[in-house]
Amino acid sequence: MASVLGVLEERETVARVRVEVLREEVARLAGVLEVAEIELDRRVIAREELVEALAASAVETTAVTGTLAEQKTVPVRGSIVPPWREGLPVTVLAPDYQRVLGVLDERQSAGQGPLKAKEITAELGLGTTSAKVEGVRSKARRLAERGWLVQETSGMFSAGRRPVAVPDAAPSV
Repeated sequence: MASVLGVLEERETVARVRVEVLREEVARLAGVLEVAEIELDRRVIAREELVEALAASAVETTAVTGTLAEQKTVPVRGSIVPPWREGLPVTVLAPDYQRVLGVLDERQSAGQGPLKAKEITAELGLGTTSAKVEGVRSKARRLAERGWLVQETSGMFSAGRRPVAVPDAAPSV
């Protein structure tokens, strides 16, 4: 008959092996998840770029049939980021863009300085995986290009609105 201590040691060894196997599986799944998140973010960015290109094309078509000044500003779903101009409400931006803008506006209200994309991502509660950070960086850059934010030379972003010249767009009165 085996000793009680021997039985417990055998069970401990089996449990230790099981834990190690599960740790390896978790590590493998974490890698698979990161690759899937990167792929998802690439697809989201591709879709956003397509929507922007189609919107730019629609603006050009609209400019031929009427002026932009005659059009009403309507909140949109998706990722269209119009150039900032005086009187343009934040509600014209998609919710994700509004959240990025909100983080930097709050920070400016508190008298604090600019943030890196990784810090914005953390403030939004999205974690700090490279895929999430790149998605937020893409949104912040787009907002900066269109005058909703200011991008510092260091790559940091801060709140600030300024009109910007957009090629091939009718002037916003």
